[in-house]
Amino acid sequence: MHLIIISGRSGAGKSTALHQLEDEGYYCIDNLPVSLLPALVEETRREDFAHFKGTAVCIDARNAWKDLADFARVRDSLPAEVRCEILLLEAQDAELIKRFSETRRRHPLSSNDTPLAEAIDLERALLAPIAADAALILDTSQMTIHELRDAIRQRLLGSASGSMSITFQSFGFKRGVPSDADLVFDVRMLPNPHWVKELRQLTGLDQAVRDFLQDQPMTDELHADIRQFLDRWLPRYCDSNRSYMTVAIGCTGGQHRSVYLADRLYQHYRQQFPEVHLRHRELQQ
Repeated sequence: MHLIIISGRSGAGKSTALHQLEDEGYYCIDNLPVSLLPALVEETRREDFAHFKGTAVCIDARNAWKDLADFARVRDSLPAEVRCEILLLEAQDAELIKRFSETRRRHPLSSNDTPLAEAIDLERALLAPIAADAALILDTSQMTIHELRDAIRQRLLGSASGSMSITFQSFGFKRGVPSDADLVFDVRMLPNPHWVKELRQLTGLDQAVRDFLQDQPMTDELHADIRQFLDRWLPRYCDSNRSYMTVAIGCTGGQHRSVYLADRLYQHYRQQFPEVHLRHRELQQ
């Protein structure tokens, strides 16, 4: 039996994640009390639940605080044949405050005595017992709803076919390293097309920028070194039953060099692995 527990801070996208899993064929329940988890597992092991791919539940700070503190014991009490994975959704405090302000919704822990910023901090502390066991943590601060749904399919469900899901992601260091990156390659040593007036407004997907970078001897050397590393170690990650891998390629702004190399690596490895994806973080804003 496959059990997915979705947790995380309010406003980080838990409802979106639960809806995606429902669309994928999972039996889904929102706001399940921790104490009822063993009973739910027993109920969904019945034969008439066999047509579902698995069970997904959302357990978060709406639970009784004592139950949250008891989460590890309850999880350990589940039958050994239950394959339990925890997805934790996070977002930066400033982004969460912005989302609640835009939607005008009340945070579940806020009150006249507890302002929003304090409620967000309190929620993080309450969810610490669940976060400690999370198999996958996604920071949704810079994700759209569609990108979050894609991340659920690729990183959480990508192992359903028995293969590892690999995502090549370009990004700009000026906006920070992606929180979900497993491997990070810095390509800022390559000549920057930003300083060529005719190329500044283009991206690494445009032929003029690609020609510029391909004319630099270092580009092929760097590409070959990254490929040599990945050729050696990606199969080892697969052999260790890893279900997902995000390879992040970064340059200063995430517009030219990282985009070009992430795309080039994607085009190569999509021929070798069945689940390979590409994302250009700064081009999707």
